[in-house]
Amino acid sequence: MNKIKRKKRIIIIAVIAIIVLILDAWGFSMKPVSYTVRSDKLTEPVRIVFISDLHNCFYGGHDQSGLWDAIGEARPDIVLFGGDVIDRSGGNRNALRIMKMAAEKYPCAYAYGNHEDDRKDKSAFFNEVNKLGIPVLHGGYRDFTVKGQKIRVSGIVNASAWSNDWSQLDKCCDSISSDCYNILLAHEPQEIGDIGYESANHGGKKFDLVLSGHAHGGQWRLPYVLEQGLYAPDQGLFPEFTTGQRTVQGTVQIVSRGLARNLNMIVIPRIFNRPELSVIEITQ
Repeated sequence: MNKIKRKKRIIIIAVIAIIVLILDAWGFSMKPVSYTVRSDKLTEPVRIVFISDLHNCFYGGHDQSGLWDAIGEARPDIVLFGGDVIDRSGGNRNALRIMKMAAEKYPCAYAYGNHEDDRKDKSAFFNEVNKLGIPVLHGGYRDFTVKGQKIRVSGIVNASAWSNDWSQLDKCCDSISSDCYNILLAHEPQEIGDIGYESANHGGKKFDLVLSGHAHGGQWRLPYVLEQGLYAPDQGLFPEFTTGQRTVQGTVQIVSRGLARNLNMIVIPRIFNRPELSVIEITQ
C-alpha cells in the first residue's frame, strides 16, 4: 500500500513539474529583471522601474495587484512607462489603473509607442494620462530631483516618426544637459544608431541611458541558442537585440522584453520568454 501511495505521489509531483515548466515556457508569469548602470554623474544610487509593452495586460487580476506588488518590492525612486502600454485596439482600463497607482506614490513619466500612435483615440488616452499627473513625452522632457540629483527624462515615439521627421529627436538631443543624468525613452531598440548619430551632432552631447521595448524579447527564445529570440518587429528573423543591456557609442541601452503576455496576445505566444518588469539601479 505504501508503494502505491509513493508512486501516486511521484506521479503528482511529476505532473506539477511538467505544468510549471510549460507555463514558464509559454511566458505566463512575470519576472522582475535587474540591471546595474554605472555613472560618475550620481553620488547616490537611483532605482528605476521601467514598464514597457504592457498592451493593457493585467497581473493579479484587473486590480493589477500582482504588478503593483512587484513594483513595491523593487522599491523604486521613479517609475517610467515606455511605449505600447495599450494595444492598437481594445480598452485601456488596465493600463490606466497601474499608471494611476504608480503616480500616486512615485514620480512618473511616459513616452508612447507605435500601438498608441495607431489609435484614433490616442489624444483622449493621453489626456487621461496627463490627468493622472504623468507627463506624456513626445519630443519633450521632464526634470526630476531624486536624492538631490537631477534626472532629466526625455521621450520620443520613434526616431524619425516614420516620415524622416527628426524634430522629436532633435528637441530631445537639444535638451541634453551636463548638469543632469539624461534618460531617453525610445520605444524601438533598433534605432539606437540613429539616436547616437543625432545626439553626437548636437555639440557632442549623448544620452546617458536609453530605455526601449517593442521587440518583446524576440517572442520565441531558446536558452543558449536563440538568446535574442526568433523574430522581432522591424528587425525581422534572428533579430540583433531584443533584450538585455549594451553600450552603443557611449550610451547605455536597456531593452525590456515587456509585459504583454499570452492570455492577451495569444496570436503570437511567448516561448521561454517570460514577461519582464525592468528594475534598473544607477550607481556610481
